[in-house]
Amino acid sequence: MVAAPSRELQFLIMMDAEASPEQVERVLARVAEAGLETRVTPGQETTVIGVIGDSDLEQDALATLGVHQLDGVKQAMPVSKPYKLVARQTSPDPTLMQVRGRRVGQGYFALIAGPCTVESREQTLETARAVHAAGATMLRGGAFKPRTSPYSFQGLGVEALHILEEAREETGLPLVTELLDPRHVEEVIETADVIQIGARNMQNFILLSEVGKGDKPVLLKRGPSASVEELLMAAEYILKEGNPRVMLCERGIRTFERSTRYTLDIGSIPVLKEETHLPVIVDPSHAAGRRELVPALARAAVAAGADGIIVEAHPDPVHALCDGPQLIPTGEFAAFAEEIRTVATMMGMQMG
Repeated sequence: MVAAPSRELQFLIMMDAEASPEQVERVLARVAEAGLETRVTPGQETTVIGVIGDSDLEQDALATLGVHQLDGVKQAMPVSKPYKLVARQTSPDPTLMQVRGRRVGQGYFALIAGPCTVESREQTLETARAVHAAGATMLRGGAFKPRTSPYSFQGLGVEALHILEEAREETGLPLVTELLDPRHVEEVIETADVIQIGARNMQNFILLSEVGKGDKPVLLKRGPSASVEELLMAAEYILKEGNPRVMLCERGIRTFERSTRYTLDIGSIPVLKEETHLPVIVDPSHAAGRRELVPALARAAVAAGADGIIVEAHPDPVHALCDGPQLIPTGEFAAFAEEIRTVATMMGMQMG
């Protein structure tokens, strides 16, 4: 049996800034006559029409369509990137993410903070209160934790989700928590406001497809050995399933350097901002591995153009069950948050 060609984004039609709705409709009708589908993305200054067809569609099909001659069309071109839906060229404006009234992207900065792992109700609520009072825009917390050692604390599971729900009810902060296994999709989606796909699962394509079928925002972390292109291709799996609400997360990559836990790839931030319309979040906690380095890396991320940071905080890092050396004590978090807010303001951003 010969596999049928897949349907994917093939061409982009850029409309003039002054193009009328009637002119856009004429273009859509012409594409439909050719048996092709469209994806319309309105922008502040222009409208982009994506033409979707079989992967074996001939490149001269664009000329056959004849859309260049239609009134209101500025430019028509093939999609050159392998990551088609996440590419900057497919969206006229950067994506603006809204999560329970909090905004990320398009000049809005996200400060996501909370415990690495939900260890207890008291620890989680105390942390949530502290980061909320300091101006955090979302609360992170791990319910299911992937650990290198099978003997390390693996999280409280469903019990942790209930604790996080209580923290959200008290503080109003949207919840960011990690999904590890397709078997937990229902429970995590029901609780989380943002579903985190961790670095170890960046290329778990079954998991990516599952979260792509929903409408919950996804925070996709770069794998420690993944290239920028591989991160973007992983995001493409989610968007291809119909979920456009994806935030990319740079969390450091594995290099020969051992003075930090990972090497934070600051250069990836402007590259991602150039290559994609999706918001870019940075995790300085996992990159640093040492709490005294987190503020400097966080400042660098903001200065490089990140749309937000995700950091770890804990009331008593010395006795934390997970990643204690990199956790910011809640007693010091307010000063850290004020410093980040100052840098974000200098960069022309406002807290989301």
